[in-house]
Amino acid sequence: MMNAEAYLVEKFGALMRLSDIAELLGRPTDSVRVSLYSDTDLSRKLKPTMIRIGRRIYFRTQQVNVALQLEAPKDEEHVQ
Repeated sequence: MMNAEAYLVEKFGALMRLSDIAELLGRPTDSVRVSLYSDTDLSRKLKPTMIRIGRRIYFRTQQVNVALQLEAPKDEEHVQ
């Protein structure tokens, strides 16, 4: 059984891009970008996970898992 953190790290690596966050949430990238620069519940959860490398912004995958309280996908949990 794979937990959510292991799943995310396997899928996205140690750092996630904005497009990865958007994919995870099932939202357009621009929508997530706007949410991050507004005072929303999502931005309050994700901003502490952000790291800037040069001009690019990434999110620490393990912290995203904790911040969003994610669970592993059901099809990954019961593979026989």
